[in-house]
Amino acid sequence: MRLAELAAVVRLDFSDVLRSRWLPFCMAVYGALGIVFVWVGLRESSVLGFTGMGRVLFSLCHALVLVLPLLALLATGLVVNRARDDGTLELLFANPIGRSAYLAGVSTVRFAALVLPLLLVMAALSLWAALAWGQAVPWNFLARAMAVSTSLLAAYVGLGIATSVAVRQPTRALTVLLLWWAGGVLLLDFAGIALLLRWRIPAEGVFLLAALNPVQAARMALLAAAEPTLATLGPVGFYLANRIGADALLALGLVWPALVGLTSWTWAWGRFRRGDVV
Repeated sequence: MRLAELAAVVRLDFSDVLRSRWLPFCMAVYGALGIVFVWVGLRESSVLGFTGMGRVLFSLCHALVLVLPLLALLATGLVVNRARDDGTLELLFANPIGRSAYLAGVSTVRFAALVLPLLLVMAALSLWAALAWGQAVPWNFLARAMAVSTSLLAAYVGLGIATSVAVRQPTRALTVLLLWWAGGVLLLDFAGIALLLRWRIPAEGVFLLAALNPVQAARMALLAAAEPTLATLGPVGFYLANRIGADALLALGLVWPALVGLTSWTWAWGRFRRGDVV
């Protein structure tokens, strides 16, 4: 893969992202969530008499761990199969552009289109809260939240690219994408509670099953970053804080989603290189 090939694909796909208005859409989604949480949360905090910026950012991140996987899957899950159906791949590969350069360029642009607006909006909202409301911004937690969100986006960008490569029909791929997202969301609480009610699973087993879900791993990392004692989780938090540790939970939320995304993308890259263009 040459740098010139990668740059050509990046320019082409970035033009497609701009034409589809994906960047304004991401900015609008992130901005709407952030404004609602910051404005309402800080307004209520002034009424109730406590400083709420840390809690507001914490609540916002909990909403983001549900929204970010869906956005990442929608941004990447229909890229390759649509390009295959409308003849874009055949046209591109008639030029001196390799398959590795195409897949890497498309993945890079889509990942950047998801991450950069998020970082910009979170930083802007924090500055707004500091200047307009006089709130002390927990910059350490904000940096950790940005890192965890980036890792979670990487996981689902990889899963989306893998789905787009493996499933040729866009309509069927959309169904698979929704199942990926629903599975990650349902495994947050409902599946764990069902397992505990149905079988007597040791605490280590429940934690392991929960940690295999990238969304849950990111959620636990955010909890550990906001409150190292994990007192909000009750006995579960006591177990995690003493047996696992806040630093280990944070490392898990950063490393495991990124590893899931990298593994999925690597599998998609191998299959895309060996598969047919049409």
